[in-house]
Amino acid sequence: MHLPLTIHALQLDSVWEDKAANFAHVRARLTMSPPSPGGLLILPEMFATGFSCRTEITSEPEGAETEDFLKELASRYGCAVLGGLVTQGATGRGRNQALALSPDGRVLARYTKMQPFSLGGEATVHEHGSSPVVFDWGGLKIAPLVCYDLRFPEIARTATKLGAEVLVYIAAWPVKRIQHWITLLQARAIENQAYTIGVNRCGQEPQFSYNGRSLVVDPHGIIIADAGEREHQIRADLEPSLLHDWRAQFPALRDAGLG
Repeated sequence: MHLPLTIHALQLDSVWEDKAANFAHVRARLTMSPPSPGGLLILPEMFATGFSCRTEITSEPEGAETEDFLKELASRYGCAVLGGLVTQGATGRGRNQALALSPDGRVLARYTKMQPFSLGGEATVHEHGSSPVVFDWGGLKIAPLVCYDLRFPEIARTATKLGAEVLVYIAAWPVKRIQHWITLLQARAIENQAYTIGVNRCGQEPQFSYNGRSLVVDPHGIIIADAGEREHQIRADLEPSLLHDWRAQFPALRDAGLG
């Protein structure tokens, strides 16, 4: 029997295109409210720069400063860390990624956003990812996903086919479509019988405004944690037994050929 996995989701107002300022800001927020050893700390999409399409500022090689910063957090707090960054792709465009690291610095998962946000110009500067990935942490199988991926249920279903029990969407999701964010997170949870976590930013960028609403949704679609509209860290315990019992009792995934 597995103990609950404690999730810490840090909803941030990122400083535009300033990695050093954002690293310092995250350190300060976590000093005030440190994550639990053995838990999972989650930071938003492109947290170190904001949702900028200037890859000359955002993009960096694998293993560079943003990855090193995430490793620093994982080591300091003894937890897994999942956060967003942009790495350099093979075509000259960037890769908008969700990176998960263990306390000893191992890469648990590196996922490239499958659906760059064309309306915001992202598809011209970032490559498409090819497939979801799943990693094990705290007795659960976790799939990291990124923002606009949420609108494409087939991506979540593919992750579920790969064994995902927790879907984590890191995001920069604008305020004018926030009701879509809330509804779609609940829908992905219900249809995949999975815990679904959305970690959004708040604040203002040159092109978009954000109001957070980072959420943790249980496999029944019930919101169990809500960060509200300002900077905040939410904590929630994910119960593996609740998920496993529900999947056994209600065979929707099995009827879909997944169980």
